[in-house]
Amino acid sequence: MGYPGFAYLKSRGRRRNPYEVVLTALAQPNLEARLVEALPWLLARYADSDTRWLEDHAKIQGLQNRLGFVVTMARHFGEKKPRREDETQVLAQLEERLYRDRLAREDTLCQESMTPAERRWLRRNRSPEARKWNLLTHWMPEHFRYAQEA
Repeated sequence: MGYPGFAYLKSRGRRRNPYEVVLTALAQPNLEARLVEALPWLLARYADSDTRWLEDHAKIQGLQNRLGFVVTMARHFGEKKPRREDETQVLAQLEERLYRDRLAREDTLCQESMTPAERRWLRRNRSPEARKWNLLTHWMPEHFRYAQEA
């Protein structure tokens, strides 16, 4: 899908819907960090499409907190680029709708196998964005290397 972090790989098979790719990734109990890193880039890159499908399917699968966090990261990078104003607005609206339907349960960002000690540490040291979305994750905006390039 053009993600710079995987530019060294040859494209195989049919091109998938980027929103389907994001939801499939977010539904995984454990996901490799390089794949998590690509998610805000995908959302920022394809934010001009209709996000209702993405929102509806995230809610059906109980992924609105995970998706909300990734949308927050993607919006953060879009705000730094004036030419991306429309896409940033789309992401901000999606983020607001997801936040209204945020789940109270604590979750991880595809790191369910973390130890109890890691969970305790993350509860004390997670980012404000992760706290907002009830996620135990170490990810912060500066960790998403290629999202600025979307």
